[in-house]
Amino acid sequence: MRVWLRFRLNEVGPLVALLTVSTLGYGFFALAQEVGEGSTEALDRKILLSLRNPADLSDPIGPRWLEETMRDITGLGSVFTIVFLTGAVAAYLALSGKLRIGAFVIGAVGGGEIVSTVLKLFYHRPRPDLVPHGMEVFTASFPSGHAMMSAIAYLTLATLLARIDPRRRVKALVLFLGVAMTVLVGVSRVYLGVHWPSDVLAGWCVGAAWAALCWFVALQLQRRGEVEAPDPPPRA
Repeated sequence: MRVWLRFRLNEVGPLVALLTVSTLGYGFFALAQEVGEGSTEALDRKILLSLRNPADLSDPIGPRWLEETMRDITGLGSVFTIVFLTGAVAAYLALSGKLRIGAFVIGAVGGGEIVSTVLKLFYHRPRPDLVPHGMEVFTASFPSGHAMMSAIAYLTLATLLARIDPRRRVKALVLFLGVAMTVLVGVSRVYLGVHWPSDVLAGWCVGAAWAALCWFVALQLQRRGEVEAPDPPPRA
């Protein structure tokens, strides 16, 4: 009971965060086992081929502008974009007097990048060779680094912004945009043929689990006064 109260599991926020970490973490390892046994291969191939012109596998379905748009979208999950965005947000928080939150954001995203690299090295799954790739790739396939890092960065930042603004409509909009960005980046990786669908699903699972873990840690640190509390609601 002491542990339950110590980590504030009698409150909605910490409890939901911890349950999310547990559920998505289990989902990732269960999926990794299925991938290792080859159980996802048939569905992976079916989905990847459904996004290509049967007469020319180098040609993704849809107009040319869609393919170019997907390249633009996938760039939102690139290392450069994530690093630039994280640095910009951290700099803004530092200039706003929220140094500890800024440092926490850098630690959360930086830690996620390390986890992503370790997982790729551990599983070392080859990239899809079923269809020509729509862009250059340099690392292993499982889990998708773009899907994972977009989930970590955009969901973490969306949660942070949602806590700062007291208006429910703004909270809902910010969280929706964070989820939408994460989903779009993952879909673009499959469309461009650089990841199996199971890679992206695994990236979403572990990325969202990491973001939820960071949220849980932030709530604990905030309670102890080690990170700044969100700004109070404006007075009427």
